[in-house]
Amino acid sequence: MREIQAEAISKAVAKLAVKACCHLPGDVYESLGARRAQEPSPAGRNILAQLMDNADIAAREQMPICQDTGLAVIFVELGQDAHIVGGDLNAAIHEGVRRGYVDGCLRKSCVAEPLFERANTRDNTPAVIHVSVVPGDGLRLRLAPKGAGSENKSVLKMLTPADGIEGVRQVVLDAVLAAGPNSCPPLVVGVGLGGDMEMAAICAKKAAVRDLGSRNPDPRYAALEDELLELINKTGIGPQGLGGETTALKVHVEWYPTHIASLPVAVNINCHAARHAEAIL
Repeated sequence: MREIQAEAISKAVAKLAVKACCHLPGDVYESLGARRAQEPSPAGRNILAQLMDNADIAAREQMPICQDTGLAVIFVELGQDAHIVGGDLNAAIHEGVRRGYVDGCLRKSCVAEPLFERANTRDNTPAVIHVSVVPGDGLRLRLAPKGAGSENKSVLKMLTPADGIEGVRQVVLDAVLAAGPNSCPPLVVGVGLGGDMEMAAICAKKAAVRDLGSRNPDPRYAALEDELLELINKTGIGPQGLGGETTALKVHVEWYPTHIASLPVAVNINCHAARHAEAIL
């Protein structure tokens, strides 16, 4: 049994919060550059260049890529042979988020309850935490700040098996068209299929924060990722909604077994600042 100190988790999460908000992942930056070289629209090319300049300034000045530094979403893979000591896992993560957002001078966007007073918690806690127990004795933390402009365009549809792949295509395209310029394209689109209502949504969020160089290991779903990307980029929405062929940088699909009578489809969108950072303890 390997012991992992809660304080080490808090320190790691604090660093991840600042890194994710201030440094655009290299795969996203490279994709913006590649799409800029291919984009036929002069306005689109100009916007893509500005997005890259913005990322350069943010990294150089250690300031947020976007003013909306989002809710802190953390995916945790906890080894079954690891033991957290000196505190509990969730509290350690919340403390790390608090330090990262307060000490890093990041905007605090979390309200204590969603409907009535909506009082700001002033430290961006609590975080949204998803924990999976996996083999081994390690701990992997992936922090993905999620801004409201893209998150508000999320979609969940409970299709039936008869709707099939055509139904899935339509849900994804309708979500992107409804988002239009409001989610700051070019987008990274996460699609979750199967499970039940909440599992489809979790799959979509996992898909949205995957590395851009990744592909679904199932060739059928990898082909669906490519097909959906092509369809989205044919909408003509373009960078920042001003027209062009770069409406999305990537589409990722994650799936889970489901009920014989169900075909849940969830769509979760990231803006051009598809932020994420990862640490392994």
